[in-house]
Amino acid sequence: MNPPKRLRTTEEEVETQSGGQEEEEDERRAVDVSIVMPMYNASCWLDECLQAVLHQDFTGTMELSVFDDASTDDSRKVVEGWRERLEARGISVVISGHNSAQPRGVGYAKNKAICQSCGRYLCFQDADDVMLPKRVRLQYEASLLHPNSLIGCKVQRLPEGSTERYTRWINTITQDQLITQVYTSHGPTVVMPTWFCSRSWFLKVGPFDEGGKGVPEDLLFFYKSICQGGGVARVDQCLLVYRYHEKATTHSVTEETIWKLRVDFLQERVLSQWENFTIWNAGKQGRKLYRCLSPANQKKVKAFCDVDENKIQKGFYTYEESKQRPKPKIPVLHYKEASAPFIICVKLDMTGGVLEENLNSLQLKEGIDYYHFN
Repeated sequence: MNPPKRLRTTEEEVETQSGGQEEEEDERRAVDVSIVMPMYNASCWLDECLQAVLHQDFTGTMELSVFDDASTDDSRKVVEGWRERLEARGISVVISGHNSAQPRGVGYAKNKAICQSCGRYLCFQDADDVMLPKRVRLQYEASLLHPNSLIGCKVQRLPEGSTERYTRWINTITQDQLITQVYTSHGPTVVMPTWFCSRSWFLKVGPFDEGGKGVPEDLLFFYKSICQGGGVARVDQCLLVYRYHEKATTHSVTEETIWKLRVDFLQERVLSQWENFTIWNAGKQGRKLYRCLSPANQKKVKAFCDVDENKIQKGFYTYEESKQRPKPKIPVLHYKEASAPFIICVKLDMTGGVLEENLNSLQLKEGIDYYHFN
């Protein structure tokens, strides 16, 4: 059965509704899946994006919920041009937005698109990406099996070869590593443009942070979901063409912002449970991590370990910036002399398999004996 046609379009921001009677009405008009699409100056990509929505093989009810975050191009007009074709296919369309001088940011736009939608499940879609025909169906089926989880999928990067290491990581980490590798610099282990989840789980965790430009709203939400006991799962098929370009909002978030969030999350989730640990890498990244730890966690660092004989021969690392007297001196050992648990500060996929071989030689289990913080 096709969902009811919803022809609302408003230039104003959509207000959230509350109250028992309205909730009952929402339930009556609810569809299975809302495709949630924030939009800002995306007109050059929209035809390809919306054509792909039209070609989904999902047989349940769907709607497209678009919030235009003050676009200055003809994005809104392009989406309106697709309304008739989408509704003929049984996909109801809700479009709203604002015309302020400045965009309010992707977190704000996603929250607004969700507020005006009525799907029991939410499929997040960036306006510059392209979903493959099975996406909604397969992620919907996975969500039924993992109701309190963020569901991702494998991706095809466009242009091909851009962010090669990152794309390989997205597509090849194991289901267990979706949980154990949440502390790495890559960010969420299922990437935001592939997210799919139940509305009830979103409402428990959300909303997205609305701080705007420079705020990693996806990473903040991802961490909150995990802290509330949420799962992470991936459909092991490529279901999204994930576009890389210089205008992408991810470029507005600084590495230092991400670094601080990762360190805080690592301390809260892992280091608080450990009595002591070894930092694997006596170089720049390992020392930076040590300096950024709380004083209590710095005291838990029993050693650095490395494979570089020059670093090992120095014997120890002196924390020169410390106000303690005498200044802390942390031993630097060969990795075979060091003891678990480890925080690994060596970049994944950059040592030609040597790091992985070294870890395997010690018969260590990821998520128990070590975590990656590359």
